[in-house]
Formats: sequence, C-alpha cells, structure tokens
Amino acid sequence: MKNEMEIIFDALSDNEGFARVAVAAFITHLNPTVEEMADIKTAVSEAVTNSIIHGYGNLRGYGRPGEKGEECDEANPGKVRLRCVLDKNILHIEVIDQGKGIEDVEKAMEPLYTTRPELERSGMGFAFMEAFMDDLEVESAPGQGTKVRMIKKIGVGGWIEHQC
Repeated sequence: MKNEMEIIFDALSDNEGFARVAVAAFITHLNPTVEEMADIKTAVSEAVTNSIIHGYGNLRGYGRPGEKGEECDEANPGKVRLRCVLDKNILHIEVIDQGKGIEDVEKAMEPLYTTRPELERSGMGFAFMEAFMDDLEVESAPGQGTKVRMIKKIGVGGWIEHQC
C-alpha cells in the first residue's frame, strides 16, 4: 500500500528542522532503527539546507552575525517542496526548489565542492545524501531550480544480518 505526503514551506533556515521532523513522523509506524532515522533526517536536512542556501541564497540563520545575509528578505524567501511516498518499506523523498539551479551537477556532487566557502560550508551535502540513502538523483538547470530524489529502504538491515 502506498502512502504519500507533501508539504510546501518558506525557504528559511528555521524550517529545516521542521522538514526533518515531518519526514521522521511520516515513517515512524515502520519502526525504523535509530540509525535509519538518523540517516533519513540527515539527508533531508542536507537537501533542504542546499535549497535554502544555494537555491535561493537565503542566508538568514546560516551566516555569522553581522555578515551578509542577516538582512535577507523574509517576505518572499522562495518555497521548498518536500514530497514523500512510502511504498511498503521503501521511502521516496523529493526536495524541490524553484531557485537558481545548478550549472554543473556532476561538479556540485563532488565531495568538498562548495559555492559558499565564505560561510564555512563543507561541501559534503550531496556526499552525505549519497552515503546515507540507498539512491540519489539530482536534476537541475540554471534559472529553473533543483529536484533532489532520494530512496531509502527501511528495515532491510535486520533482514540482511539474519541471513549471514
């Protein structure tokens, strides 16, 4: 049986935590392990943070006090769309923005690559998403936004361990 949810929220740093908790609550009935839950929450956090910082350039809450970004326009920060589909024990997540997009997706997915070094960004967002999820796809075009698709199979680890 499929179950799905979709939320749309302002691209503000305060909403990154909301997105993490929303996805966690959505999958709770599957009794994921602590590790599975942490992996999913981390991947969602990275994808949403990328939309806010890189897609929309909204730095409020991510920069140091007094740095550029503290006066970001909060009236229209852009929107982030988070869509989850649960098909049995397989979680499909999409994080979509209509921001500035990525010129070179392959380059952006390289570990340690960042377009915001002045914010001390590590450039590990996509690497973390790829490591913590079972599948990751990124679609983007300059001026058209970005769509991050992730898949995580929940409860598979226990089954594999019992087969060995």
